[in-house]
Amino acid sequence: MKETLLEVDNLEVTFHTKEGNSKIIRGVSFELHEKETLALVGESGSGKSVTSKSLIGLLPGNARITGGMIRYRGEDIYQKSKKEWEAFRGKEIGMIFQDPMTALNPSMTVEKQIVESIRNHQKMSGKDAREHTAALLEMVGIPEPWQSMKKYPYQFSGGQRQRICIALTLAGEPRILIADECTTALDTSIQSQILQLLKEIQEKTGTSILFITHDLGVVAHMADRVAVMYAGRIVEIGDSLEVFYHSQHPYTWGLLEAMPTTKRKEDRLFTIPGSPPNLAEEIIGDPFAPRNLYALDRDAVEEPPLFPVTGTHMAATWLLAEGAPKADPPEEIRRRYEIYNSLKGGNNETASA
Repeated sequence: MKETLLEVDNLEVTFHTKEGNSKIIRGVSFELHEKETLALVGESGSGKSVTSKSLIGLLPGNARITGGMIRYRGEDIYQKSKKEWEAFRGKEIGMIFQDPMTALNPSMTVEKQIVESIRNHQKMSGKDAREHTAALLEMVGIPEPWQSMKKYPYQFSGGQRQRICIALTLAGEPRILIADECTTALDTSIQSQILQLLKEIQEKTGTSILFITHDLGVVAHMADRVAVMYAGRIVEIGDSLEVFYHSQHPYTWGLLEAMPTTKRKEDRLFTIPGSPPNLAEEIIGDPFAPRNLYALDRDAVEEPPLFPVTGTHMAATWLLAEGAPKADPPEEIRRRYEIYNSLKGGNNETASA
């Protein structure tokens, strides 16, 4: 049985502003297991990055964890001191940021930055640290690592800089990698290479990955499990097959419809109507209700809990409540249901079947 490395239990994060308090994360719960990739997916503003920064003590000064627990290997970590966070961050949980040019110091060589990180977290001589730096650069696909480590970040392409950021994160040998929109700024071909690199690193090192993205398509062939976030909470979570082919939440349906596909007949991509809610304002009912074509009267007054679909799959929609009317999902979702049923031997019922 795989070890549970990270447990997030009913996490709440509140931002304090001149206009008042805004609860940005509203009861988020999930687990990350050994050697697992969990994708946290949702539109900009859904709370993905705030959640990830909570896990390594990098919330901005006006933000506080106001509820819940974060446990790493059974230890409550969210009340660590600044000094304790500095020792923990990078060594146990490392983060690959979206923009490598802001993550890397432009005035320092690649060698100096990675060696410094290695020696901060490991007892290693300068000579050994330089050799380890070259090995890390070779692992992430930087050509001629001994020559490349003498260069500055601006001397590399965007894709190479992101590879260097990954090497820098690996310097502390963390058990968990958080990849926060780390492929967003890259073109499609380089994006695919970075995703493949992360999979290879996971196979070699046994690290777990929390992958943060707004694009379901990016993690279609990478994630073991997927958690869909909306308005500061998880609205659907399950293994990849369940979320991609047996999704139950109308928001997930919208994200899946927005994915490009060769089977699509229309010339234009689908977009979810409307915008996410302003979390600085009081939310009554289901935050997705104003954008939800399948909204019930109950959605206007009461936020749904997470209903179990299977032992590994849950979704927060009143469509799963006892006595709810049966919804007729979009054509693309029905097609995915057919694939799911064929993969499962045709013995599964869906919420809309």
